[in-house]
Amino acid sequence: MSQTVRGVISRKKGLPVEVVDIVIPDPGPGEVVVDISACGVCHTDMTYRDGGINDDYPFLLGHEAAGTVEAVGPGVTAVEPGDFVILNWRAVCGQCRACKRGRPQYCFDTFNAEQKMTLTDGTELTPALGIGAFTDKTLVHSGQCTRIDPRADPAVAGLLGCGVMAGLGAAVNTAAVTRDDTVAVIGCGGVGDAAIAGSALVGAKRIIAVDTDNTKLEWARQFGATHTVNARDTDVVTAIQDLTGGFGADVVIDAVGRPETWTQAFYARDLAGTVVLVGVPTPDMRIDLPLLDFFSRGGALKSSWYGDCLPERDFPTLVDLYLQGRLPLEKFVSERIALDDIEEAFEKMHAGKVLRSVVVLS
Repeated sequence: MSQTVRGVISRKKGLPVEVVDIVIPDPGPGEVVVDISACGVCHTDMTYRDGGINDDYPFLLGHEAAGTVEAVGPGVTAVEPGDFVILNWRAVCGQCRACKRGRPQYCFDTFNAEQKMTLTDGTELTPALGIGAFTDKTLVHSGQCTRIDPRADPAVAGLLGCGVMAGLGAAVNTAAVTRDDTVAVIGCGGVGDAAIAGSALVGAKRIIAVDTDNTKLEWARQFGATHTVNARDTDVVTAIQDLTGGFGADVVIDAVGRPETWTQAFYARDLAGTVVLVGVPTPDMRIDLPLLDFFSRGGALKSSWYGDCLPERDFPTLVDLYLQGRLPLEKFVSERIALDDIEEAFEKMHAGKVLRSVVVLS
């Protein structure tokens, strides 16, 4: 039997979000209803609100979530009622050409729930990233649920569902940072600080944080940055070269995703260094680069989508490291808020006042 719960929607571009009643259907084949405990407020949710993803309004916002499985549909075997899970937006299919080549992190046919959640008048909702977790309960595909240790704080664990995993994975999975590497991270919001935390976790010998905000640079030091560069005060490329004996960093991670920051990353790396783009650009952005400069530098230019993660592999391991005190995920939680506070949380995030506001539901 369907149930009615509270949820936060974006009804139309340019309007504030609303807390309304939404209808959650019983789970069908392969589907799961999850009772949401906590959900982080991510920049992607604000982008949905502002029409930067598509115009499939109304959106059910929220996706960085953890909660407890309440009910499962026919054929679900990976999770069962009572399991504590993190939700993800990359439920791999196992059958596409990427999966069959042993590269499931590039899956071309990821799963979402087939049924639609709706408003009480029957209007279908578009869940953010196929999740929609600014709500008491949500409906997802079972492959979007990764079981983790129930001792983890839901407000902390849920952040692995998007931004923290994206940044940490950019360092550990995409760039394959090692203990001998010097890493520079451009942009020290949630994703950039996660890249710093990941680099520190694997023992990078030098971690250079770059931002235009001294408060963010101080946050970066808390996650393991050994040096900081304020991009308002100095030339970023020169500063990174000065800190690396004139050579540049082994790995430069662009957590901003703008042509100017990517260009800084390109020229701030060592001749055989790696650039990783994890910040999300807009469709209109372009790079103008001399082809000879590309040819003469070697190394690797990579993009990192969701930190090249496999949730079933990465989430439990990272939660275990957090519980052991080896990964300071709790530092990403700037404040805990209610559903009614999300519009204000967007304003704080846009102003750079928080790493993550987290909605706590239970």
